[in-house]
Amino acid sequence: MGVPLSQMWTVASYVLTQKLRGRKRYPLVLMLEPLFRCNLACAGCGKIQYPAHVLKRQLTAQQCFDAAEECGAPMVSIPGGEPLLHPEIKEIVEGLVARKKYIYLCTNALLLKEKLEAGLFKPSKYLTFSVHMDGLEENHDFAVCREGTFQKAVEGIRLAVKMGFRVTTNTTLFEGADPNAVRAFFDEMMALGVEGMMLSPGYAYDKAPDQTGFLQRRETNTLFEMILSNRRVKADGGKRRWVFNQSPLFLEFLMGKREYECTPWGMPCFNIFGWQKPCYLLQEGYADTFAELMNDTAWDNYGHASGNPKCANCMVHSGYEASAVNHTFSSFGGMFATVKAMVFNSYANPGAKARLADEAKKPHGPARHLVQLGLAEDVEGVDGRRSYRLKQPA
Repeated sequence: MGVPLSQMWTVASYVLTQKLRGRKRYPLVLMLEPLFRCNLACAGCGKIQYPAHVLKRQLTAQQCFDAAEECGAPMVSIPGGEPLLHPEIKEIVEGLVARKKYIYLCTNALLLKEKLEAGLFKPSKYLTFSVHMDGLEENHDFAVCREGTFQKAVEGIRLAVKMGFRVTTNTTLFEGADPNAVRAFFDEMMALGVEGMMLSPGYAYDKAPDQTGFLQRRETNTLFEMILSNRRVKADGGKRRWVFNQSPLFLEFLMGKREYECTPWGMPCFNIFGWQKPCYLLQEGYADTFAELMNDTAWDNYGHASGNPKCANCMVHSGYEASAVNHTFSSFGGMFATVKAMVFNSYANPGAKARLADEAKKPHGPARHLVQLGLAEDVEGVDGRRSYRLKQPA
């Protein structure tokens, strides 16, 4: 796994302490949103569709520190919006590092190179830049609705790695994703020198402008089976080395190899409105304190087993990563399964391999949408793949 031993030990000792104290519900990662505004307007995002007066608001550095202390989780993820737009982001990061919190600063990296060259941050084992990358260049730029963002992000990643920062990528996959292109994307990210990669299916935010691209539960299993199975051998016969910065049991859950229930309290969210009920993805009110969030939320009303339609197809890491980690430390069997998944992380699956070959013949990403709209056509393929070209106007 792409995680330093010191971080693994901190998380392991924290979880075991919660177990020994008999705590059924405890936070693993604080999702700290200091602002909602962003320098992108992605079609699948539900965080930036607020009126201007809300997008102008932001947490103070002290509010961030107070939330981290109140929650007590050993890790803090800083999403948004775009955190690098926050005028106190330097102070926020330094304060959390001083408190020995392991930070994942989530960024689209459009400003990363500029901030690094300005000396805003110092390398630390406690700080990781988690760069939002939704696939190879064409797919990424299409997903974030702006050309040139992929190359800009790559520049930021290269500089951060060169300067000695911890860097991971964070990829959200939607309906129609090309599994072959995703696998090629993994190779490219590892070649950049990132510490590890994070994966998650997209969540169907009510406020997202595009409601057509979210995966159903079985579609998620099928997609991740194709992506993660048979992953040792590349087309040239060499060995494929992919490192993931998340629980291997969560990856098996995405592949349909394991069943977990959501633990929404595992990654509580604090933002400009307070402690978001019940989780990072659903917005059904706010609590004034973390204790109120934990004690007064009707947790049984959420998760796949609850029958809540808003939770029916969710398999997102913010709900299920903590479930997988909890399984690891719940029994010897959970620990053994985790070690086994880390060591034997190649899944032979002839069926998934055959489906992967079939997918190479189908349109995906921007081409898929253009074909559906009747604006592009299938032309002669190369090496088993199909190519697509725009139709000439009549």
